[in-house]
Amino acid sequence: MMKILIVEDQIMLRDSLEHLLNQETDMEVVGVTDNASEAPDLCRQLKPDLVLMDVVTEDDANGIIWAGRIRGELPEIKIVIMTALPEITFVEAARKAGAHSYIYKNAGKEHLFHTIRSTMKGFGIYPGPADASPFAAQFTEKEIAIIRLVCQGKSRSEMSEELGVSEAMLKPIITSILDKSGFDSIAKFAIYAVGRGLIVPDL
Repeated sequence: MMKILIVEDQIMLRDSLEHLLNQETDMEVVGVTDNASEAPDLCRQLKPDLVLMDVVTEDDANGIIWAGRIRGELPEIKIVIMTALPEITFVEAARKAGAHSYIYKNAGKEHLFHTIRSTMKGFGIYPGPADASPFAAQFTEKEIAIIRLVCQGKSRSEMSEELGVSEAMLKPIITSILDKSGFDSIAKFAIYAVGRGLIVPDL
């Protein structure tokens, strides 16, 4: 029997997940929480085999960061990151944190069950570029850094200082971003990116 901890701040989804998983003969939900910062303590108390971890939880607790802490302290526990947001850096951040698998919330229940069972068997399940944002595979690391800074309201001089490049060097990179996104203004694209969850500036 796989013991599962659910970390999810949306009550209806959390209750639905708990009900779905408990109906499976090889799965048991041993705990739930709406705040990722509570997950390590619950892991120590409940000793789950797997944590189903939302990315953005109550009080803006970052599930990816707390997943990394669980992996550091309790490496035997498997972690599946789940999110509804197609944020273009979440997948790589989850990999770096040591999360075993990654799933979008709009996936069907069979895919969820498959991901959990495969993860428990030692197989990592991560989405391919086609499953994520249409922008996800288009931008370079430098372009993503600039998009994020624009979304944070940084001026070009501030971006230049933070990235260690001249303002003149920013111009062709921004032009490339606009060419790829189809927008005529980096500010307009920033508003779109935040609104669609492509960038979460404060995460």
